[in-house]
Amino acid sequence: MILLFTTACAQAQNPLNFGSAIRTADPSAHVWQDGRLYLYTSHDEECQADFHMKDWHVFSSADLIHWTDHGAVLSVQQLNWADNYAWAPDAAYKNGKYYLVFPAGTGVKNRENPEKSTKWMGIGVAVSDSPAGPFKDAIGAPLWRTPYANDPALFIDDDGQAYLYFHGINFDYHVIKMRDDMLGTQGDFIKMDMGGFEPKMEGPWVFKRNGLYYFTMPENNRVLTYYTSTSPLGPWTYRGPFMQQEHASNNHHSIAQYKNQWLLFYHRWLDTPESGCNKRQRHSAAEYLHFYQDGTIKPVQRTTEGVTQKQH
Repeated sequence: MILLFTTACAQAQNPLNFGSAIRTADPSAHVWQDGRLYLYTSHDEECQADFHMKDWHVFSSADLIHWTDHGAVLSVQQLNWADNYAWAPDAAYKNGKYYLVFPAGTGVKNRENPEKSTKWMGIGVAVSDSPAGPFKDAIGAPLWRTPYANDPALFIDDDGQAYLYFHGINFDYHVIKMRDDMLGTQGDFIKMDMGGFEPKMEGPWVFKRNGLYYFTMPENNRVLTYYTSTSPLGPWTYRGPFMQQEHASNNHHSIAQYKNQWLLFYHRWLDTPESGCNKRQRHSAAEYLHFYQDGTIKPVQRTTEGVTQKQH
């Protein structure tokens, strides 16, 4: 079902208002040929005890104020190789098709006794003729089974080559090239040169601006930091934080340019007394992103006004 949410006074807000109480996280932002901005998100079930998540959602907007909810566009119920952990997705457009790369998995994570965990995760590819889905699992399997991997980020360079970055157990700071048909990888994993600094990380995001490549990530899963390079494969130069952590909670983000303005999408852990579970839950949010003249990123503060606050 598609829902269009409108308000009497056209003002954006943080968290983003999708017109329902849906809990979303890990927003992946893209602007396609129709001129709309699309967010591909994970979906937290209300008051979930752990990150046992079952589907992925898509939202779109022409003004960042009024959002169309395109609903669940893919579910783990449609997969024959995974049944849980519908975590942070990403998307790309190539060859006239829209591709959703998504992590999913099986097993159980034992937080008290990690040695007893059976959890495994891999990355799949789904395809649609529409940016709003629905998407269909295109290969019926993960792109690979080893290493354990999640948090995929697709970057397509100006020459059409697609690169897949990800978080992997003992495989962070690796990248692999995608085939031209986007349904498989080519070559081996490439270990990137990060300049000697490789902290714990999740959720990489890569973008290009004025000929400079940016590798951004939640360092230690919380503080958003970044590197820059003149190549999508590095070597990379560490530049430091651009958004500090909030609470002691994870963050996951994306960066996109929309109508000549760079934007940061991320999630916040906010109290939800109306839910009845007396805990913080995740909500997608957005802020303006600005750069210094040398291309470095200005620090970003969380706001309640979001992307319609007055610009300075």
